[in-house]
Parts: sequence; C-alpha cells; structure tokens
Amino acid sequence: MAATTSIVRSSPALNSGEVTLSHQKPKPSVPIPQFPSKRRRFTSLFAALHGDDGGDNNNNGSNEITKTVRLENLFEDSPYDVVSKDSPFHPKPLSSTQLSNSVSDGSCLRVAYQGVRGAFSEAAAEKAYPNCEAVSCEQFDAAFEAVEKWTVDRAVLPIENSLGGSIHRNYDLLLRHNLHIVGEVKLAVRHCLLANHGVKVEDLKKVLSHPQALAQCENTLTKLSLAREAVDDTALAAKYVASEKLKDTGAVASSSAAKIYELNILAQDIQDDCDNVTRFLMLAREPIIPGIEKPFKTSIVFSLEEGPGVLFKALAVFALRQINLTKIESRPLRNQPLRGPDNSNNGLKYFDYLFYVDFEASMAEERAQNALIHLKEFATFLRVLGSYPLDTTMI
Repeated sequence: MAATTSIVRSSPALNSGEVTLSHQKPKPSVPIPQFPSKRRRFTSLFAALHGDDGGDNNNNGSNEITKTVRLENLFEDSPYDVVSKDSPFHPKPLSSTQLSNSVSDGSCLRVAYQGVRGAFSEAAAEKAYPNCEAVSCEQFDAAFEAVEKWTVDRAVLPIENSLGGSIHRNYDLLLRHNLHIVGEVKLAVRHCLLANHGVKVEDLKKVLSHPQALAQCENTLTKLSLAREAVDDTALAAKYVASEKLKDTGAVASSSAAKIYELNILAQDIQDDCDNVTRFLMLAREPIIPGIEKPFKTSIVFSLEEGPGVLFKALAVFALRQINLTKIESRPLRNQPLRGPDNSNNGLKYFDYLFYVDFEASMAEERAQNALIHLKEFATFLRVLGSYPLDTTMI
C-alpha cells in the first residue's frame, strides 16, 4: 500500500413559562476562553417565549437578585460576544420560520465555504441555501472570519463524515469564534477518479486529493496500485491536475469538479462505502429562536471537574429526561491541556477535556432547559452553540 504524503497546498423557551437565573455581572470579552478549574463560568442559556418582562425581585427574602431572561437575550451575556449588546449593529435572533424562508430564498445570501469551485462544500452550501452566492475561502478559519466581519451572511462547513469521522479543526473553531449554528445539511459524497483527456487508468502512477477522500477510496486506489498525495481539498486536486496538464497523475474529486476543470472521468463512485455522507453546519452571526413546530437538534459544549463518574452524571441528565444524544466528541482543553498534581490523585497529571454534545430536543422544550440547568450543577463551563432544525431530508 502506497503511503500518503503532502505535496500541494492552496495559496496564500420553551413551552409557556419563565426560567429565572441568578443575575451575574457581564464577563469581559476574550478571543479564546480560559477555564479555571475552581471557578465556574456560564453562558446565559435559557429564555421565555411568552410572558411580560420580569423585574428584579428578592428570592424568598434573601439578598440574591434574580431576573427573568427573555428569549431575545439568549446569548447576550455570552463572554464570547464581539459586538456589544447595546450596539445598534447587534444582530437580532431569527425565528425558525425566518430561517426556513432564508433557505428557500437563498438568492440574497452570500455563503462562505472552504475550498475552490467544485468542492463538495460548495455543493453543500448550495443545498443549504439554493441560489445563494457561494464564496470560496482558502481555509476553515477564513470562512468563520468572513461571517464575523460581515463579508458574507452565512458559512457552511463540514463537521463529520460517516466514514472519516469528525472534522476536529472545526470543533475547535466553533469555540474560538462567536458564531451560532442555525442549521445542518447532509450531503452524499460520491468520488470520481479524474484525469486529463487522453490519459488512461493504466497511465496513472499517483492521485491527489484531500486526505479524507483518499481514505474513503482506500480499497479502490490500492487495487489500482496508485500512490496517494494529499492536498487541501478535492477540487483543488482537480484544478492542479488540469492546470499542470499532468499525464501520470489523477485526482479524486466530484463530477462537478471534472466539468469545471474540463477533466475526464475515468471511474465513478470509487468510494469504499456507498453510504458516504458528510454533515455540514450552517453558521450565522445571530442565533435563531428555537421552536417546537418541527424536529430540532441542540449542540452544546461543556467541561467537567475530574472525578469518578462525573461524565456519567453529565450524560445522565439527558437520559433521565428521555433526550436522545446523537453525537459526543471530546477535545483537549487548549491552553490548559494538563491539570497539575494535587493530594487527591497521588501527584499524577491528567488531561482536561471539552465535551461537544448534540441532542435531539429544542431549547423551546422544558425538558431541554431542565437538562442544562441540571448539567450546570457540576459543569465547570457550559455554552450553547445552537438550537436548530434537524435535517430530515432524504440524501
């Protein structure tokens, strides 16, 4: 089996009712969150669809002041806000109905994706927002920044693949940037073996493509005895083969890339598994107002103190309320990867992790609100990344 190497890089809420939360002073904005092990910090998580504005009041005669949090303020107290909530430019939340309208009328939206023309991400952007203006970005970071800087309206980026697994870089960027998940879209991935016209399969010595695409076509490429070399995305591989007029090198990319870069399709559907699906997230500057009129999914990220059974207790808050988890992903806690020794663990050091969880429930449901209130009791950090309609379309 030929080894894979890198040679090419692209150029430079709720049912009726209210939830009361302890009033906290706003926290300063920071570009990358730091999570002290002994002090807990939380994003405001809940709001009410109905009811009048709640005034400050005393709780059972104590000095603790509480206030009713309305739905529009769902993310206003987030320590990651980069726009002041008092600013006239602060974006307002969209309702799930408005989101549906924006999907059907995508012609007025500029949507960022990673890659060049012909990339699967471009197809996902056009599926999420039909007739949108798809805007190419060299890297995932650039797509996040384009939305934050108002260069584009949305971004559509991959988060996981049914064969290759999670896109870890985008999990990290979700926490680093101040964007909200407003939807998801699933795209069936069908790989083709492309080459310049006149080139036959037996003429090829190697193929270029994205590392995940190469891994997804492992069996086919091995049978053809082709060396593999990694590039930043599948369409870039096709573009490179075409521009350099290579005769001994092919590309694994989409049929759209073949048409755009005028390449010949030597073989279609060369992926090892026909059930090859990539899930993409739709990202925006403003959250949407969660509803209950359609199936919803909610994505959160949290961290926990070290201790026996802590993760079990965290996941149990969902099981106790019959909430189905569809995804759990752990990522090392950056800037605090190792926790120092203390008397309780005999001087040993261990890793700190963030846990990303998706669950099938809307933040408009009382059971979801109660689950996160319960989780807050022992989480050291908790942030809602988005509550958005579940993609139920046929792939």
